[in-house]
Amino acid sequence: MSCIPVLASPAEADLAAKNQSRQAIRDDLLARASPTPNRVWLAQIIASWAVGDGVLPDRMGLEPDDFKQLLARHFSGYSLAETAVSGSVLDYGRMLEKQDLEVLLRQFAVEADDREILISLIVSACLGSDHLWQDLGLWSRKDLSDMLLRNFPELVARNSKDMKWKKFLYKQLCEAEGLYVCRAPSCEVCHDYPQCFGPED
Repeated sequence: MSCIPVLASPAEADLAAKNQSRQAIRDDLLARASPTPNRVWLAQIIASWAVGDGVLPDRMGLEPDDFKQLLARHFSGYSLAETAVSGSVLDYGRMLEKQDLEVLLRQFAVEADDREILISLIVSACLGSDHLWQDLGLWSRKDLSDMLLRNFPELVARNSKDMKWKKFLYKQLCEAEGLYVCRAPSCEVCHDYPQCFGPED
């Protein structure tokens, strides 16, 4: 009996080509990367953004000088258009908590050259509707957790029950303001537990 090969659908073929392109961009970035702790995660974010993944808008949500500095400092000689392939446009006007998120992240950030850039990227990604790692353009939740642990270790330590990161950040803002929207006496007895703590892959 001969086996008939299963042909990929056009959508599957497009996704495979997109992933291959993303991988090639990441590899090119890493070949040029300065030896900084965040180079792998930044390369993932840039590569995803360059093929239209995630929600980061033009210049990845960075100011023009920060966008140029990101490439010059971390990936010398790499050229990248400022326009988001995804066409994503984020409405920061509806993000009343933008400054609060920046303050929260800055409070827990370790001192590093790329601290402000990472904070801007994370805050922009918080406007998306998927998981934070997906909206940011990282390739897995583990990548996000590792990046946060490296750059915001005390904040990560607070997430001792492994709550989904976007929910966790907003929970921190609410608690800082003395707001407790959830009426459950504890997370473990809440019927929405899977929405806060379920798998993200």
